[in-house]
Amino acid sequence: MDTRDAYLVDAFTDEPTCGNPAGVVPEADDLDAEQMQALANELGASETAFVTSSDEADRQLRYFTPEAEVDLCGHATIASHALLFERGVIEAGQHTMETNVGVLDISIADDGVVWMTQNDPTVTELDIDIGRVADALGIETETITAVGLPIAWTTTGLPFLAVPIEYFSDLSSLDPDFRAIESLCDDHEATGIYAFTFDTLEGDSTLHGRMFAPGAGVDEDPVTGTASGAVGAYLDRQGALDETAAMTFEQGHFLDRPGKVSVSIGAEVKVGGRAVTTLSGSIVVPESDDEEIIEA
Repeated sequence: MDTRDAYLVDAFTDEPTCGNPAGVVPEADDLDAEQMQALANELGASETAFVTSSDEADRQLRYFTPEAEVDLCGHATIASHALLFERGVIEAGQHTMETNVGVLDISIADDGVVWMTQNDPTVTELDIDIGRVADALGIETETITAVGLPIAWTTTGLPFLAVPIEYFSDLSSLDPDFRAIESLCDDHEATGIYAFTFDTLEGDSTLHGRMFAPGAGVDEDPVTGTASGAVGAYLDRQGALDETAAMTFEQGHFLDRPGKVSVSIGAEVKVGGRAVTTLSGSIVVPESDDEEIIEA
């Protein structure tokens, strides 16, 4: 029976059962995609990261939701590297990571904070039916238009629709229509919608966000690293803030899993945070569905 060590690691927090939980399988070299998918489904986290060797970087990460493989996942990246650091597999310093969107840089501070460099951003303002967006989120159109910022398609590896919301009370009262959100994201080739307000719970935070990606099997994500980087790039491009070199995004409070993402926009887009391991054990690997080739 083939078993592997498997972990649940809460990212973007240093408190157990907060932040965004990611599955991590740190030794996945000989697992095929079907096996990874089965294990991700069994672990049940929004994403599970599988760590394998790489010819192009220090390691490769592949990410699976319970339903499908995704190209990149910020919180699972933070969780994986925090776990490897915690177990003494890797040391503080600079690392590289191969993903489906290319090789990315990772840095780990001596205190265990993990920073992930994302791809160069692309931000495109959308000529979009704001009423359709408002209906999908279950809010009034005016709560979007009052902010004075456009809805935009933004990516630093995974694309999201950035939607500004006027007040925290508006964000808290969202009544998302997940089917409508999925349709909207499909039409604009986006992973999900990141709705945000500059009203925050803590005075040192930049914004409070909520992210919906039902098409990827995640109705609402607790804390989203890739979306944070993309939205940070959007804010920088719009000139919405005086300072974008050091931002803090709140998320997850409406799911009782509060967390914080550090976002830095400079020559590169970086997201960072802490992580804590909350569950460790072993998982049984199902047999591969790959059939052996039988020669006649």
